Amino acid sequence: MMISLGFLAAASVRVSNELGRGSSKGAKFSIMTTTLTSFCIGCVLFVLFLFLRGRLAYIFTESEEVANAVADLSPLLACSILLNSVQPVLSGVAVGAGWQSIVAWVNIASYYLVGIPIGVVLGYVFKMEVKGVWVGMLLGTLLQTVTLIIITWKTDWDKQVLLARSRVNKWFVPESRETNGNQENGA
Repeated sequence: MMISLGFLAAASVRVSNELGRGSSKGAKFSIMTTTLTSFCIGCVLFVLFLFLRGRLAYIFTESEEVANAVADLSPLLACSILLNSVQPVLSGVAVGAGWQSIVAWVNIASYYLVGIPIGVVLGYVFKMEVKGVWVGMLLGTLLQTVTLIIITWKTDWDKQVLLARSRVNKWFVPESRETNGNQENGA
């Protein structure tokens, strides 16, 4: 998860820099590079956690009961790792493009309107307990990831360059001939 959060920051900075530079191609390349790299790492961890599901808990405990519970929940953990390898990167892309409010609304809808209610119903009504809550949250994360993929895919990045330029120009203060209160000598 922490690796993906690092990619979130990298994607955000890189996309914002490329848009500010006026390079839609650079922004798209950055998006593909960070997303695919994080996804590949997520796939490796996904497979690792699936293969080690029966032995994973023994790193931390000698209890067979705990190890069985961890083995039972490991597929959900593996799915969480895979989804959370892409979702933060796409959130970083959106933040880098200046869509913070869009990400906030997607998060609210995905988790509070879909993930948590489904998790509560599965966990408590259908008696799936922790698995049900976890499945609900996974569905929320899946919805968030798919939504961000669609938004990113359908974005006109050339238009985003123009929007970034207009945001910069709105706050841009041209340099004056006077610097720090000292008059420059025409040099």
